[in-house]
Amino acid sequence: MQMFLGLVVVLVMIYLMAKRKDPKTLLFAAGMIMILLAGDVMGTFKAFSASMKQAKVFETIITSMGFAAVVKLCQADKHLVSLFAKILKKAGPFLIIGVALATMVVNTSITSAAGVTAAMGTVFIPLMVASGIPVPLAAGAIMCGLYGGNLNPGHVHPTIVANLAGVEGMDFVRVAAPALVASVIASSTVLTGMAFWMRKKYSKEELAAQAAAFGEIETVKVNPLYAILPLVPIIILLLGNLKIVPAFKMPVPHAMIIGCLLCMLVTRTNPQDVTKEFFKAMGSAFGNVFGLLICVNIFVAGLTKLGFIKMLIGFMTTSPSIAKLAAVFGPFIMTLICGSGESASIAFNEAVSVHASQFGMDTLHMGAMVVLSGGIGRSMAMFSAAMILCAGIAKLQPMDIIKYNGWAMFASLLTAAAFLMF
Repeated sequence: MQMFLGLVVVLVMIYLMAKRKDPKTLLFAAGMIMILLAGDVMGTFKAFSASMKQAKVFETIITSMGFAAVVKLCQADKHLVSLFAKILKKAGPFLIIGVALATMVVNTSITSAAGVTAAMGTVFIPLMVASGIPVPLAAGAIMCGLYGGNLNPGHVHPTIVANLAGVEGMDFVRVAAPALVASVIASSTVLTGMAFWMRKKYSKEELAAQAAAFGEIETVKVNPLYAILPLVPIIILLLGNLKIVPAFKMPVPHAMIIGCLLCMLVTRTNPQDVTKEFFKAMGSAFGNVFGLLICVNIFVAGLTKLGFIKMLIGFMTTSPSIAKLAAVFGPFIMTLICGSGESASIAFNEAVSVHASQFGMDTLHMGAMVVLSGGIGRSMAMFSAAMILCAGIAKLQPMDIIKYNGWAMFASLLTAAAFLMF
């Protein structure tokens, strides 16, 4: 009876998520109800306290978000986007692939999908349309690269999976990077093929009218030094972890703080403004990102208390292929329903991927697949904030984009699975 009531709670939570209710509230409430159903009055508070003690995860996530805010304050992100715009004007038929990869790179420093959509969409959608690419495919190209934040070892997902596996965030990046890059190339290649086919449906006059609707492209005069600043922490961590410059071997938070200091010095931004923005973003990261992790842990504690996790693991251990399929499609489907790749991926990793060895897999590979599955799902989810924003920039409805980029993102999912699962 307890498990039946718990299942009802989970289904109601999923339904309310699909109705765009706050994920943190729903996860916390569902977890607390299930813990109480299991007869543990203090279980919710114990799970809360245990989550608050994840100091390593906490430090990494909030400093990374602080760095992203400083980059935006110093407007270094505009120089990086404008640099890509200058380069990609000469990309010809490979423009869609180039834009998707550029979006992926920008997302490594600005880990907010909505933030990247705003920065990239306002420049590159008009650029692509002016090059003769139909508007839905131009918007789809932006969505293709919107899970590149997982190449940032300080981002929430690499941090969580690395913590579960007992390794560093850069170890996650090494495992996930080939699959992530290949999946972005796969999805953008599908859109490129569609672009060649769709161009036959439009006259030159129609394409010119589409381009005229967006007006002039807003870019800044590129300062190469400013443009490289958003990538400084990633460069430091790569050089250090690959032992090219052993002195650069350092924890992720240290690299993020160095990045902030360089942004401040190079752009000559007021130190008081940098300090205020950095700590303001850290507070926001605690409330939004780390707060979500706390609520997920309470939800997982509820599932565990009622025996759902034990039952799920027992089912998955009957066949490794079942576990692989769950990792590939589970977060993807969940994200399509609720629009948030964060909650689905974190919940699955905290509940299932931590037990990957029981399925004949390792936590890093399974965790990476779960993360990419959720990110890819968000890139074609009708209710995701990034999709709604992208559609607004492109002056379309979300479904106008999804009916094309849905095929591209499915190709992306299968490509990631080929690298990580088989």
